[in-house]
Amino acid sequence: MNRRHFLNLGVAGGALSVLPTFAACTSSNPSTESRSKELSVDLVIAGGGLGGCASALGALRNGLTVILTEETDWIGGQITTQGVPPDEHPWIETHGATKLYLNFRNRVREYYLRNYPLTDEARAWQYLNPGNGSVSRLCHEPRVALAVLYEMLNPYISSGKLTLLTEYKPVGADVTGDKVRALKLAHVRNRDEIVLTAPYFVDATELGDLLPLTGTEFRTGTESRNETKELHAPEKADPLNQQAFTVCFALDYEKGANYIIDKPAEYDFWHDYVPALTPAWSGRLLDLTYCTPKTLVPNTLAFHPEGMTEGDVLNLWNYRRIISKNNFKPGTYVGDISIINWPQNDYLLGNLDRSEQEFNRHVARAKQLNLSLLYWLQTEAPRPDGGQGWPGLRLRGDIMGTGDGMAKYPYIREARRIKALFTILEEHVGAENRMQVSGKNTAAEFPDSVGVGYYHIDLHPSTGGNNYIDFPSLPYQIPLGALIPQRMENLLPANKNIGATHITNGCYREHPTEWNIGEAAGMLTSFALQRKTTPRAVREKADLLTDFQRMIQVQGVEIRWPG
Repeated sequence: MNRRHFLNLGVAGGALSVLPTFAACTSSNPSTESRSKELSVDLVIAGGGLGGCASALGALRNGLTVILTEETDWIGGQITTQGVPPDEHPWIETHGATKLYLNFRNRVREYYLRNYPLTDEARAWQYLNPGNGSVSRLCHEPRVALAVLYEMLNPYISSGKLTLLTEYKPVGADVTGDKVRALKLAHVRNRDEIVLTAPYFVDATELGDLLPLTGTEFRTGTESRNETKELHAPEKADPLNQQAFTVCFALDYEKGANYIIDKPAEYDFWHDYVPALTPAWSGRLLDLTYCTPKTLVPNTLAFHPEGMTEGDVLNLWNYRRIISKNNFKPGTYVGDISIINWPQNDYLLGNLDRSEQEFNRHVARAKQLNLSLLYWLQTEAPRPDGGQGWPGLRLRGDIMGTGDGMAKYPYIREARRIKALFTILEEHVGAENRMQVSGKNTAAEFPDSVGVGYYHIDLHPSTGGNNYIDFPSLPYQIPLGALIPQRMENLLPANKNIGATHITNGCYREHPTEWNIGEAAGMLTSFALQRKTTPRAVREKADLLTDFQRMIQVQGVEIRWPG
């Protein structure tokens, strides 16, 4: 048997008992050797988030065999394991996303209509929003998204076209020249190892984990203004300056109950913590006053877990509410259920892409921030009646599928980004920068477009000390060149790891765009294999590009905005 030599991430693994027909590989523990099961398919996708699931579906419907891996026990990424209701644009009910993504959204609503005791009024609502959350037209539970994604993938699983490996994390890569030959993955609990080979690999991980593992060139953090000429780029580049991540959690509220938790170990620290940002933050993080993202002017929000509003003041409880009890028959829910993903639990003290040890340390502290925020809400938060605290707030770990009440995985806003054939700059999509460069109030037209999307450029406070950077963008296209690394031939991105900058990542990171990127990557691998060509050639040869764009449009991918 051939012996593979892997670049490793330093995850130790013990010896494994395998069948003789499986290829051997070196263990990630240099002091021992293990023989690992080897599987081979047309496409290996690392990361089971929205981009990974969409990539799998795009490849599967075009005849490929696929292995989809995920390091948690849930697929779905942002919308499930991270607990983030979809951030979308105003036209999402009719256009501006792939047909498959719109189908996913419709299936979510159909799931509630089939299975939940909705009121007659809610059942008659054309665009049902289970939580009536203000952040999205479709605020819903993570488990419902999980169920719908399995509905979409199960036919391929049962037919043997798709192998789904949950709780497996990439730990090694076999790379020859400019090609990835194999990935080695380890089970996150028992450290059993498996080797996956394929003609193509997709990195749909939340942090772009395959990029350093395979030696693919990438960037992190902020580029300098001199490098990108972007209006909102800083004078100096800083690869460590990244957007805050958030560990989301779910709460419900039962009036008259007392669910006050024990005082968290780090409560005193977080209670008095003032973010060190420029321009300055509005005061303590655990407070209802924050900096308005677009203006940075201090603004006081409301908080009332019975859903009540105070004029035009945003009630944080309603913002990411995923269950509004009034949409369901009386007695179904004791109170609303809301996802806590607010300015008050953005974590600013470190990044997650350094090492496994740093990842675990910062996530643990982010959970302490969450518990401190909850304790503050239960005991100190101001009430409209002049009192303090809402004791009836209760952690709902069952909503997140966890024992500690927190999301299974942090909500990642910024990852490693490939050095791509084409990099999307602020001048292509930022409203002000675009007008200065082109005199137009429309985004750049990309001849190699493989999708569309829209979101304002939304950068949360960063670990390098920047306050919000939030400004208008324009409905944009997704250029194929941003999905192709400069050097690697058979590795494609399918998450926040495309050829964007720190600035443009702020609008290309949301749910429907990630889905479109993944779906395009899956279809691209199928097209390249069928035509016996490469992704680079598809972009560079006019006839191939025309045929590929025609293929994806027939399958429901919009490549231009109407009008």
